[in-house]
Amino acid sequence: MKVYFVTMLNGFILILLGAWGYLGSQAPSPTALIPVFAGILLLYFVTGVKAQNKVIAHLAVLLTLVLLIAFIKPLLGAIGRSDNLAISRVSFMIISCAVNLVYFIRSFIAVRKAREKAAE
Repeated sequence: MKVYFVTMLNGFILILLGAWGYLGSQAPSPTALIPVFAGILLLYFVTGVKAQNKVIAHLAVLLTLVLLIAFIKPLLGAIGRSDNLAISRVSFMIISCAVNLVYFIRSFIAVRKAREKAAE
């Protein structure tokens, strides 16, 4: 799979699961919409990532890394509440972001190797 496709998939997952968490809550908090807005932003970045725009790709990586770290707090809260549905939802978003990061790193390594090979 290409990195832009994985980024697009990650964006959709964040939008869907974030909206589900917000709409499924008995007392929804506006902070529950953060994954939704982040997913929309990642979808916006897909075109730049596909065009191999370095700035856009690095912004997408940074956003994905921040999300990955930020999801730890909601996961701990869901574990503390023993809310299995929330644990599953947040865990899936964490996995999605982690997979996206792996694809970004692999893409960056491949671009660097290609650049070095072309310089020879």
